[in-house]
Amino acid sequence: MADAPNCPICTMPDPLVSDDGFECAICGHEWLAELGDGIGEVLDANGNVLADGDDVTVIKDLKLDGKSGGVKAGAKMKGIRLVAGDHPIDGKINGRAIVIRAEFVKKA
Repeated sequence: MADAPNCPICTMPDPLVSDDGFECAICGHEWLAELGDGIGEVLDANGNVLADGDDVTVIKDLKLDGKSGGVKAGAKMKGIRLVAGDHPIDGKINGRAIVIRAEFVKKA
């Protein structure tokens, strides 16, 4: 286990490492080691692999919840961040933070 995470309870760094997880030396909290970040491989509409920090372009007009207007096709999202879940792309378009599905973007 290369990088030991901080304790999720007291946020102290450098927990004690065991065979199946970690234990905090300060508060005694035990947690299992995570096998991965849960993201996997994210592909855009053209089948290109996306990575953190990539720039993408929206390929379809999208409506957003609770906001007037939406996102127009051709809008560019710079410096995306990949997150786990059914909407794996997190970023900003026109100053508005959104999460979006990978099938609606192409790598710029």
